Amino acid sequence: MHEVIICEKPSSAEKIAKALSPGAKKKVYNKKVKYWELTRDSKDITVVSGVGHLYSLVPEKSKRFKIAFDLHWAPSYEVNKSSAFTRDYLRTIKKVGKNADSYIHACDYDVEGTLIGYNALKYACGEDSLNKSSRMKFSTLTKKDIVEAYENRIAIDMHQVDNGIARHILDYYFGMNISIALSNSVRKTKHRFLKLSVGRVQTPTLSILVKREKEIREFVPEPYWVIRAILDFEDIEIKHIAGNIFDRELAEEIFNKCNGKDATVDEIKFTESKTKTPVPFNLSGLQAEAYSVFGFSPKRTQVAAQNLYSAGYTSYPRTSSQKLPESLGFANIFKQLSANYEFKKHIDQLPAKLVPHNGRKEDAAHPPIHPTGILPTKKLNSDEQKIYDLIVYRFIAVFFEAAKFETMSTTLDIEGEKFRFKRRRVTHKGWMEHYPFKKIDDEKFPDVEEGDVMSIKELISDEKETKPPARYNQASLIKELEKKNLGTKATRADIIDKLYDRKYIDGTKIEVNQLGENLIDTLNTYCNNLTSEELTRDLENKLEGINQDKTTKESVIGEGEKDVKEILEDIDKNIKGIGSKLYEAYQASNIVGECDCGGKLVKRSGRYGSFVGCTNYPDCKVTYSLPRNAAIIKKTCEKCGLPMIVAGKGKNRQEMCLDPNCGKDNNTKVHDPKVVGECPKCGKDLLKRSGRFGDFVGCSGFPKCNFTCSLAELESKLKNDN
Repeated sequence: MHEVIICEKPSSAEKIAKALSPGAKKKVYNKKVKYWELTRDSKDITVVSGVGHLYSLVPEKSKRFKIAFDLHWAPSYEVNKSSAFTRDYLRTIKKVGKNADSYIHACDYDVEGTLIGYNALKYACGEDSLNKSSRMKFSTLTKKDIVEAYENRIAIDMHQVDNGIARHILDYYFGMNISIALSNSVRKTKHRFLKLSVGRVQTPTLSILVKREKEIREFVPEPYWVIRAILDFEDIEIKHIAGNIFDRELAEEIFNKCNGKDATVDEIKFTESKTKTPVPFNLSGLQAEAYSVFGFSPKRTQVAAQNLYSAGYTSYPRTSSQKLPESLGFANIFKQLSANYEFKKHIDQLPAKLVPHNGRKEDAAHPPIHPTGILPTKKLNSDEQKIYDLIVYRFIAVFFEAAKFETMSTTLDIEGEKFRFKRRRVTHKGWMEHYPFKKIDDEKFPDVEEGDVMSIKELISDEKETKPPARYNQASLIKELEKKNLGTKATRADIIDKLYDRKYIDGTKIEVNQLGENLIDTLNTYCNNLTSEELTRDLENKLEGINQDKTTKESVIGEGEKDVKEILEDIDKNIKGIGSKLYEAYQASNIVGECDCGGKLVKRSGRYGSFVGCTNYPDCKVTYSLPRNAAIIKKTCEKCGLPMIVAGKGKNRQEMCLDPNCGKDNNTKVHDPKVVGECPKCGKDLLKRSGRFGDFVGCSGFPKCNFTCSLAELESKLKNDN
């Protein structure tokens, strides 16, 4: 009796194999791919894994790189060169999965994981394997959970499979088809190739950012005044109870009335308040907290959390739940965690009855993110250690009561005008004592009584301006997407990463560049359905409806195809306007400064690497080469006014002027003025040389690299690129 267990990742395969049998033997296929063999319950079991998705959607061969609605699954290594590493994993599954008596789908229990395993069974092991398959469902890779999932297998959830298939097909329709149509509009209008990227969730997300960008730009600041005083007593600062005063005359009247006068304590009030115990982490909650505490991007947090799950230290991270079920066995988890002295100090103070403070959100597939109790046996990297500590301390904290505070609110009178100051002190630390990432504000109450008269050291009238809406950061954008029900917990971080990769946005406080903004403006003008949050949210709800058996895969795909075809018709009707606007936006987004001749300095990509050149070429032959991995930043050189760049790696990364000959004092690294780009063969600097037959370009790596070309050929290339 031969049974094959298919896992999502190699680390999961090893965990499952060793949990089912300590004597599991490692095998290697083609000197590259590990799989495991073991015996259990008189069955010979092979545990094998993929590396994420082994199959990708592609159109029929005749329609490749063209708009298509007839798609099929093909091995990922045939579709993308970057997926070449999946070939050996797929071959291993085919080898060990051939003619097995039974199969077990043991990939992550979510829509993506279910689809990964389903495709591996259907296409690698043969469609007949699905009739002999069952499903393991687990939220941690602990021995207890793995064995329990193995002994209580369930049927493959075909609703999850259909959801995954529909989701991938819709993403192709909205992403690939519309991106191709937009790129074609530029090619047909301007005879230039411009790679553009849009998506079902990506584009509405960019639209949210563009809207905020315009709100900030169009914001008109309004002046206001804040009147405050510094008391002689303990330098206490008091503020006028009116807060922000938008009437200049009123502010001046209050200031003149109070200036040089004493303050009398009019009233002292004491009130009590609580800071509620936090709820368990779901993925977006963990991402938001890690950004707040460590400054981690959502993707960085997600990667660390996934690694901790794969190692068996924490539970599955891609969850929406905020409710810890008793079935997890809280006492046993705490008992194991107590082997760590720092954790034990807090665990020893837990209440006798372990009742977590749960949140409202639920997830039928997985509980909130929590520690399994297994302490790391290997040294974690810095990111993993920080995220692990965050998860453990949050898990501990949710079992403690709320923190309690007492607030002293003191009102003072200066010539009939009321001023106030507040102090807050801790009366019971509660959960905050056991969560080291939360600062506790514990202030001392001043010794004052009603009727006390206090002299004023200084009266101040601060003139300020209202501020525009704050820019999104990655964590706040994920919260916004979650609130608007755009994307899923597993995809939101990747969507934001794509916007950075496509150069539509940049900065920690997210700014939209000109190409990103003009892309949204163009789409809003000619085919605004693509930027519509409602359309995306409606499709997302219908995809979830497949899971709940409220609708079918075919119905949702059909509606999506209809929506995409309407958008494509809009693009086709307005192809000239769209092509022109997008190309103009692309050109404008590459302008980095002004040339002395009156032209624009534009960033270009040439055969020999990236460079900056003048739009008045060939009349103006000003060019500046860009070092590898250099980025142009929003600063100008104090000496010559040219843009500044950031170049180098790690500790050697530094700011410098675009012009290597500028000679500015803070240029710690000066580039050879003869450098004109990168060698296409080895990547080293290309240098301008003079020889007996005239000027030419040669590699600085000579004689190991003997690449050369004529200067005329290089100038011709620069002209074409411009």
